[in-house]
Amino acid sequence: MSDEKKSDEIPVEVISENETDSSNAKESENVNNNDHNSEDLSKLLELEKQKSSQFEEKLKHVLADFQNLSRKTQNDIEVGVNSKINEFMLDFLKIYDDFQRAKDVLSESKINADGLNSILKNMESLMEKYNVEPIDALGEIFDPNFHEAISIVSDSTLDDNTITKEIRKGYISQKKILRPTLVEISKKENDE
Repeated sequence: MSDEKKSDEIPVEVISENETDSSNAKESENVNNNDHNSEDLSKLLELEKQKSSQFEEKLKHVLADFQNLSRKTQNDIEVGVNSKINEFMLDFLKIYDDFQRAKDVLSESKINADGLNSILKNMESLMEKYNVEPIDALGEIFDPNFHEAISIVSDSTLDDNTITKEIRKGYISQKKILRPTLVEISKKENDE
């Protein structure tokens, strides 16, 4: 063995009092800086939360505006398309009326109108496809929303304003009147 003694002692570094004070000051300064930094960070975080909230509100408004615009645009398109279909159907109904009158004349003359009946059925299928429905008027009470009276007949057996004759069929499309039914209505005679 050597003369050196083995020691179980741990070497300790000796720090002077001045060094201790300066390291405590540094630690205190770091703590103060950390406190100051956390206050700044809290303020920044709060500011960012406010900005985020404002952007979220703006986004909600923009989304609502977009949805409203989308709905309005869709509605405008539907109204435009339905309007054009109704215009077409009004013109189509004039042709349909002509075919109907031709069929009636052929039937009265006892001429075979089977071909004409087939064409009329095709026309009626087209009207059904586009939701064009006839207005039933015969025997109903006159309604100026659906009917247009063009003549009056005196009849004491019927109530006033009962429709006695359809002169021209009326039609509804998309819950709107394409054209009113031209009718003849009754009036009771005054016995005075």
